[in-house]
Amino acid sequence: MHNNNAAPVSTTDVILFGADTFASLAWFCLTHDSAYNVRGFTVDAAYLTNTRHEGLPVVPFEQLIEIYPPGTVRLLLPLGYHAINGLRRERYQQAKAMGYEFIRYVSSRASTWPNLQVGENTLIYEHAIMQPFARVGSNVIIRSGAHISHHCEVADHAFVAAGVTLGGNVRVGEQAFIGLGAVVRDGLNIAERSFIGAGAVVLKDTDVDGVYVGNPARKLERTALQVTGG
Repeated sequence: MHNNNAAPVSTTDVILFGADTFASLAWFCLTHDSAYNVRGFTVDAAYLTNTRHEGLPVVPFEQLIEIYPPGTVRLLLPLGYHAINGLRRERYQQAKAMGYEFIRYVSSRASTWPNLQVGENTLIYEHAIMQPFARVGSNVIIRSGAHISHHCEVADHAFVAAGVTLGGNVRVGEQAFIGLGAVVRDGLNIAERSFIGAGAVVLKDTDVDGVYVGNPARKLERTALQVTGG
């Protein structure tokens, strides 16, 4: 049993979840643009095909607690939007229950203002614009060049792809996905688990689990889980 009320872990050693291109990207950014030291990678045992990635060890997630116990490392889970961000949410919650703490990464090349609120296990990549009063939850990925306007809120477990533009006062719900170059008009609510396709222009609130494509965005007769795999 691990004490979740223990003092915060001060170690700079980090394990990344994944052994794919997303994990490589996070490893590169942390190595060249942070004080963190990536010790290795972890994946589900069923997907462990190589024991090395980027020259570092890859260990089964099922054995992580034995090899790198909580308190010796912190975690970062740069997983994509599989199962409408459900896989990243599940592994994040599992690791948290195991007693692990998480880092966050905000690129030094991102445009930010004082008092930006960013939760744990969140990555904000280069040239993202985070305007005053923007808030970002935990377990979120905001990719390069995204524009998060003033008073926007990006809730836990969401994914905002490169080049997205959110107008002011937009709320992005939990596990929502907004695709490459999409535009969301100011004041809208992107509902939980919405899937916004690449280049879509969203002019009205979306529905939970809805899939939206086109300009102006139209709702498809499919669910977000069907689009992203389950």
